[in-house]
Amino acid sequence: MQRVAELAEQQHHHPRWENEWSVVQIWLLTHEGDLKITDKDHRLAAAIDQLVEAEHAPETPPESTIHEEQVKIYADGGSRGNPGPSASGFVLLDMDDKVLVEQGVYLGITTNNVAEYTALKLALEECLRIGAREIFVHMDSMLVVNQMKGIFKIKNRDLWPIHGAIKSLSKQFKHIDYVHVPRELNRLADTVVNRTLDEELGITHPTRVQLED
Repeated sequence: MQRVAELAEQQHHHPRWENEWSVVQIWLLTHEGDLKITDKDHRLAAAIDQLVEAEHAPETPPESTIHEEQVKIYADGGSRGNPGPSASGFVLLDMDDKVLVEQGVYLGITTNNVAEYTALKLALEECLRIGAREIFVHMDSMLVVNQMKGIFKIKNRDLWPIHGAIKSLSKQFKHIDYVHVPRELNRLADTVVNRTLDEELGITHPTRVQLED
């Protein structure tokens, strides 16, 4: 709250806010603008967003120093339209659940299944880059998990190339374990996917900001 107050003072803006327990809520309205949302509000909201992101960003070591033998993958893909604008996202964690790498990639127009498979491929490539040997994959796509396990057949020929590429990539690891998880347990990757899509599509969120103090 103190840092936001400094931002507000710098921009000559005085938002309404409330602090209850561990939650801070901020409302941005321009009084001289007949209580409408103006560019002034958007500028302060953007500054607050940057402040929060910097405060809560995971401490990722320089790329050259990341080296984990065992890595957890949480991967997800999404398509708004199926086919439609799509993105893949993944988060790599060590065995103590510390975030090592987080990445989202916009794919253009494709299907949800392609986005899911692409997320897995990108995550495995990153695991290979940091020298991981044992991989524990968590995805909410039952299709991808069971096809990678060989339980489901791949009826869609459009998925053959990327499935084959992942199979070849998998040979470079000592062990890969695939686990299907419900969507609510895959929120890290899901958040990356939706953030990537929103940024690419120019979708902004309301200027009401909620912070943990």
